[in-house]
Amino acid sequence: MTLRLADHLSAARKRTFIGREAEREFFRSNIHATELEFYVLHVFGPGGVGKTTLLKEFITLCNQNSVNPIYLDGRNIEASPNVLLGALNLAMGLPLTAAPLEALNEAARQQRQVILIDTYELLKPIDNWLREVFLPQLPENVLVVLAGHTPPSAAWRTDPGWQNFFRTLPLRNLTPDESLSYLTNRNVPVEQQRPVLDFTHGHPLALCLVADLYAQHPDAHFQPEAAPDVVKTLLEQLVQKVPGPAHRTALEACALLRLTTEPLLAEILKMPEVHDLFDWLRGLSFIDSGLLGLFPHDLAREALSADLRWRNPDWYAELQYRARAYYGRRLPSTRGQEQQRLLFDYIFLHRNNPMVRPFLEWQTSGTLMTDSLHPQDIAQILATVELYEGPASAKVAEHWLTRQPQGVRVFRDSRQQLDGFSIMVKLHLVEAEDLAIDPVIKKALDFLASHRPLAEDETAVFFRFWMACDNYQAVSATQSLTFVTALQYYMIAPGLVYSFFPCSNPEFWSAMFSYTELARLPELDFEINGRAYGTYGHDWRAQPPMVWLAMMEEREIVSQPSARSGATKTEAPLVVLSRPEFTEAVNSGLHDYARPGGLNQNPLLRSRLVVEQVKAGAALPERIVALQTMLKNACEALQASPKEAKYYRALYHTYLQPAATQEQAAELLDVPFSSFRRHLKAGIARVEEILWQRELQGLEV
Repeated sequence: MTLRLADHLSAARKRTFIGREAEREFFRSNIHATELEFYVLHVFGPGGVGKTTLLKEFITLCNQNSVNPIYLDGRNIEASPNVLLGALNLAMGLPLTAAPLEALNEAARQQRQVILIDTYELLKPIDNWLREVFLPQLPENVLVVLAGHTPPSAAWRTDPGWQNFFRTLPLRNLTPDESLSYLTNRNVPVEQQRPVLDFTHGHPLALCLVADLYAQHPDAHFQPEAAPDVVKTLLEQLVQKVPGPAHRTALEACALLRLTTEPLLAEILKMPEVHDLFDWLRGLSFIDSGLLGLFPHDLAREALSADLRWRNPDWYAELQYRARAYYGRRLPSTRGQEQQRLLFDYIFLHRNNPMVRPFLEWQTSGTLMTDSLHPQDIAQILATVELYEGPASAKVAEHWLTRQPQGVRVFRDSRQQLDGFSIMVKLHLVEAEDLAIDPVIKKALDFLASHRPLAEDETAVFFRFWMACDNYQAVSATQSLTFVTALQYYMIAPGLVYSFFPCSNPEFWSAMFSYTELARLPELDFEINGRAYGTYGHDWRAQPPMVWLAMMEEREIVSQPSARSGATKTEAPLVVLSRPEFTEAVNSGLHDYARPGGLNQNPLLRSRLVVEQVKAGAALPERIVALQTMLKNACEALQASPKEAKYYRALYHTYLQPAATQEQAAELLDVPFSSFRRHLKAGIARVEEILWQRELQGLEV
């Protein structure tokens, strides 16, 4: 039998269709039922999220279940009843003068019918007619599927008649697992998939466009700024029409800001009245509204920001400057949750800085709440400290929970469950009996005494414990909120002259803390239960909080592309390693991953893999971050394979977020130590192989 072109197209679509299992089953169960449970299904979501693709999958399901599909596209139909009826006749193979309702009644007696109307937002002028006149005349064996950018009008949800027979299906991005499966299916290199996923956030059209980029240029290394055509196509889908320049500026500002409010938008645009612009933003399909303001979907934010940085870096820097000026004026006059939110908004402007981005988690930080200590929290806090730091540390934590409970901050999730905590010790309140129990605090007091003892009206603080319940001191929403609440305390504490911040892996944080003017204090290093800790500190007498914020603002301005464009530096020559040298460098890099000081001499810092990731003349800290990112991405690539996922877990607990010992890492993973060592060895070999292949091809991870 000779196949039609349509058969080949259908097979190709089926090969690349990933995910949407819940949506497919929801639709299939209804058309397969003896009687339809609902008669209208409204699918909605932003441009490029896969509505048309899902409708075509619905058509495939109809054909597989002896149901007749009838497909219409609002882009080809004028929004009038007569034109719609004529289009329905054509889709059913009827003469233009036929009566489609009569034909549907006749056909529905023989076979279930499904009418699918795509791009439904263009038919909004006849929405009332469809709901009140046309659809009620359809036979009960006909299902109607509407798909568009916007949710259904309130009339669909409030009509008592339709409430029982109308369903909505909001379409979101693909899950990370579905996205990785799609990229693998499209032959995107495994080690490149994580950067692609970080940019696309699972947006189907974005994934498709990036996969097309790799199909045309297999040697590519994806960077949003380096793929303006991809970004342009995304923006054309996300932003159908922008009414004018002010609307474009409002959209660009919204993409840069964590949350957009009317006063902030007026400040950024330097306009006294922005109510209409704010309402326009709120009506866009890819803009969400929260209790505290507007924010774009992740992909829209990334695409708009990347486009603006590429198209007009000077204007990008100007918008950043205006936002920082707004936050800087408001921070000193706010307190509590509002001040904490403003700090998040302020630091959010640094999210693309290569020295900051790897160390902060923005996606879920807003879902956590800061709270004071409750009696029922104590047992879980002590159990968490003992899990990660041992019984000796748990005893010290118990002491400070009793002595200074006002210094405890707990972080709760949306269900009010404990997610993490920090225990801050106010050093001016410490007494002799405390020092006998916690010699670490004695070290801090000795340090102050040797530099300049506290005066009567001065204070200093030591963040003695800080951790998330599920991942200790790893980069996470809890860790990010810990840093922000610490900064908030620095800003409001009267008489604060010094702060100390200990870390279980101090070298891991050295690049970021150095960038943010937190000095490493080796004399305050300590060891408990076989784990070494290092401490960072800041002298707030020498650099008060608002001066510190101004310094960070200047550094961010300098880091913008426009400020860097004129810089010229002589680059060290690339290092071309032999295979044995390369293997040794990767092994050393993994071993020193959490100790960036140990990475200073790693030859990979001058390899093509790292040098091509950073800007010309990049300083050593930036190249160290690039090397860390490269190693981390290569390790995380193993998660894509069920067979190799156990290798990743061994690497994670040994190098990325190391346990105190490999034996403890094996216990955390609940595997025999011999199996753990085997998984670790195999994981190291796979990471080395991934990076070596990229080195040979001149690609980056």
